[in-house]
Amino acid sequence: MPIFRLLEYDSRPMARYFKSDNTAPAAPEIIEAIAAANHGYALGYGDDAWSSRLDARFSELFEKSVRVFPVATGTAANTLSLSTLVPPYGAILTHEEGHIVRDECGAPEFMTGGARLLLMQGPNAKVTPQMIDRTLAANPPSTHTVQPRALSITQATELGTVYTPSEVKTLCDLAHSRGLVVHMDGARFANAVASLGCSAADITWRTGIDVLSFGATKNGTLTAEAVIFFDPDRAGDFEFRRKRAGHLLSKMRFASAQLLAYLDNDLWLRLATRANSLAARLGQAAGSALMHPVEANEVFVRIGDLSATALREQGFEFYDWGAVGSGEARLVVSWDQSEEDVTALCAALASLQNGGF
Repeated sequence: MPIFRLLEYDSRPMARYFKSDNTAPAAPEIIEAIAAANHGYALGYGDDAWSSRLDARFSELFEKSVRVFPVATGTAANTLSLSTLVPPYGAILTHEEGHIVRDECGAPEFMTGGARLLLMQGPNAKVTPQMIDRTLAANPPSTHTVQPRALSITQATELGTVYTPSEVKTLCDLAHSRGLVVHMDGARFANAVASLGCSAADITWRTGIDVLSFGATKNGTLTAEAVIFFDPDRAGDFEFRRKRAGHLLSKMRFASAQLLAYLDNDLWLRLATRANSLAARLGQAAGSALMHPVEANEVFVRIGDLSATALREQGFEFYDWGAVGSGEARLVVSWDQSEEDVTALCAALASLQNGGF
């Protein structure tokens, strides 16, 4: 019996990933920043030269004095922010499609010590003023109930849509008038800003956002996120909560160096702009199968199970979406997505469209 055998030739096309922007590598500029920081000794736990520059650099970006706290994950950014703003007996209003609802394994409730998520509906995964009013009316506070304390919105949303500055301001004005602070989950914040063509300030504190989870990992960094407090007084005990949760990184310089490089020469916007533009091409090719406006780097289509199988047979990788059997799919374009892969998927979508979904 031979020791070796010839491997059978695999005729399947090489996989073309449109599953998630989490599958993409880190940008070269980010790797270079890590390498540059990897020389000599530096104080730990954020007392290094890189970390000491974060407040000033982000204050420049947001045109306002801010406090910046690096963390390792988006879940940590969201839940530590909310735990600082909301007591255990509090409630957080958020859209039923929000990331903190669907994809964080109960972490908001855990990190706040028991605060409840009050879920709202709204078209294209966006919260509306009417739903805020309705939810607050249905949950009047008393000694026997949770106390509404915060509104959390996702920018860009989990369905790839984007809140305009006027929409955010309307929500923030209403929330503040009802005694709520406002948190923005910005896992794809760069994609939203690139889509809107506005400044980072125009879509955050100028419209009323109190705290921002500033995402970066999905857009080219390597495990580097940040929490931005636009009112430093609101930071309160965040530092202690971050330490207690295990997110005060001992070698913080490597996370801070990434965040600084991410902002240098508008790298964050350039990467997001490219991803958005490629996603727009997919949305156009999808035609009538498109389920939601393509305003960032995510594309949602209803193509049916047979068409989904046909796309996978051509090497395209993506996630099924919605209920089982719905025939819905999510396509996500990463910052470094191959032009050839996008062109091929556009052609495949157009072909399916011509054949009928």
